[in-house]
Amino acid sequence: MNLDIDNTRVNELKDYSLAEAADSRTEVMIPRDFAGMRIDQALARLFPEHSRSRLQAWLRDGRILVDGGSPDAKHKVWGGERLVVEAAPEPQASAEAAEDIPLHIVFEDEALLVIDKPAGLVVHPGSGNWSGTLLNALLHHAPALAGIPRAGIVHRLDKDTSGLLVVAKTLEAQTDLIRQLQARTVKRHYLALVHGGVKGPGEVDAPIARHPTQRTRMAVVGGGRQALTRYVVRERLAHTTLVECRLETGRTHQIRVHMAHIGHPLVGDPVYGLKRSADPLLDAFSRQALHAFRLGLVHPASGDEMAWFAPLPDDFSVLLHSLGGSFKP
Repeated sequence: MNLDIDNTRVNELKDYSLAEAADSRTEVMIPRDFAGMRIDQALARLFPEHSRSRLQAWLRDGRILVDGGSPDAKHKVWGGERLVVEAAPEPQASAEAAEDIPLHIVFEDEALLVIDKPAGLVVHPGSGNWSGTLLNALLHHAPALAGIPRAGIVHRLDKDTSGLLVVAKTLEAQTDLIRQLQARTVKRHYLALVHGGVKGPGEVDAPIARHPTQRTRMAVVGGGRQALTRYVVRERLAHTTLVECRLETGRTHQIRVHMAHIGHPLVGDPVYGLKRSADPLLDAFSRQALHAFRLGLVHPASGDEMAWFAPLPDDFSVLLHSLGGSFKP
């Protein structure tokens, strides 16, 4: 994959990690404001979705090149160099990893599969969740997905975020969907219940990177990857506001981080939310109140404009009703 990205826009590597791309080669220009930074530190800033240990392993294995040379971890960059990353392929889930997990399929044809993911379902196997994931369910539903990187998954939803997610059923469809995500033409709309009275419409244009000291958190960080969230108010309730958010980029935890950044964290968010609120009903909600309710894209085979909608799940709907809300997507 050769992404021609200038040094002020290296953050345009968006929405998918290196291991999720249709191929494993990524090229970027090191930003000039990284001058004097060690290469391992630069890599951590450029690719926060990967652990430092993984990036350091790729350095040791010669999978990371700077202007054609293999640097060690202490190598300093000066900005303007061409950085090439040959991501080591992650072990692909085999047919034996298929699990009979129910899926709510909204749409399916030869090229695409659109899922309404429930809260609580992890998308990819990983530390602490090596089975029982959406990927395992997909391999049971469509065994041929074992031959496609990441079983066709091209974007993510957090474990406790519900809603729509598209899966490619062919390599051609996967490549096309990644291009659409890069071009920001995929329409991803979320409903979020947040604390406080939001003034809208508005947008949050603030870079996101891994928190400098708390590595399990993301944060608004100068020099992070460019991130843009647009929002409109859908309903004002007691102590809360229901907002519709549209992702223009797809950073990890983007809506959760951005809404907390402007002083309106999501109800129920265990990482970025309030420890206690003015309403015990809000404190009792056991996950972040975030639902991907609308997904729009161009069909990779037919070229048709497609759109899907997912109603609010029961827990979110009951919470809104209890607060006096009546909005239905």
